[in-house]
Amino acid sequence: MRRIAIYGKGGIGKSTSSANVTDALAERGLRVMQIGCDPKADSTRLLGGDGSTVLDLMREGAGIKLPDIVREGLHGALCVECGGPRPGKGCAGRGIIAAFQELERLDAVSFYRPDVIIYDVLGDVVCGGFALPIRNGYARDVFVITSGEMMSLYAARNIAEAVEGFRADGYARFGGLVQNSRGVEGEDTLVDAAAAGMGSEVVFRIPRSPEVQRCEAMGVTVVSGAPDSEMADRYRRLAETLYTRAEDVSGGMRLGEPTEDCDCL
Repeated sequence: MRRIAIYGKGGIGKSTSSANVTDALAERGLRVMQIGCDPKADSTRLLGGDGSTVLDLMREGAGIKLPDIVREGLHGALCVECGGPRPGKGCAGRGIIAAFQELERLDAVSFYRPDVIIYDVLGDVVCGGFALPIRNGYARDVFVITSGEMMSLYAARNIAEAVEGFRADGYARFGGLVQNSRGVEGEDTLVDAAAAGMGSEVVFRIPRSPEVQRCEAMGVTVVSGAPDSEMADRYRRLAETLYTRAEDVSGGMRLGEPTEDCDCL
């Protein structure tokens, strides 16, 4: 089993990229679970995973069963949205911790036995809650979606630093940057330099394409909405790159043991 965390600054395209990677791997016949770790709960929207979030159901107080929070999307992808607190109330980081604890209680991974788990994580901040997917045996390999824009690269450096801080404990490892091109002048050079400064590399470059916006307007991934397009093939190659680079950790079938650590205020 591969356990991959995809981080990135809000609005950089990490959820679009994650959904297309998930769809491309599922298209190959792999059993893929995507867990959205963003309070906006839009990670699996393009996969058809809309519905109640884990935290929505926990707030309702009813008995939660796995089919309530794990929905089947395109090509059989398994879609989970952690959700977040109501606007202005609560801590999004603690919300992720609570959602992971509920998935652990329900033994989701042992029940569905995915070949790949994709954690789609907001990377503007790397507090205890948002860092949870790279701790305690959850994700094994971390990739960051970035562009050549300053704030995107700043977030990428923070995430790389967080991963490095956990490396001594045997948790996740930093797999590299994925460039989601925005047309910034000298973008390839900027991202290459940032990767070198992190002691890492750019593992893939996603070009700009109107196909992405067209498919998003239809509410589907490019892999399913425009399967014969060059952009769909790009996402398939990205999926293959991440899958090949990720370590097979088939021995661990549980999500991990969540802690209560969260430094959000």
